Amino acid sequence: MKVTVKYFASIREAIGTGSELRDTDANTLGELRDELIALGGDHADALARGKSVRVALNQTLSDEATVLSEGAEVAFFPPVTGG
Repeated sequence: MKVTVKYFASIREAIGTGSELRDTDANTLGELRDELIALGGDHADALARGKSVRVALNQTLSDEATVLSEGAEVAFFPPVTGG
């Protein structure tokens, strides 16, 4: 299926793009993250399992067990802090 993946803040800077259209076999957000990590390089560094990364599906903060659907928008971003 095709999904739009968006990257924000330090993740966008590390990967070098704000968004991309991807074909994926992933069924969940966690599986998609693992697919992106498996690409190696900047994707692996920015989305590594040891890093705190938030994910949203269609502009709703979601956990990695959330099921993907065709045409979904997935956003990865670091935790937001500040006041």
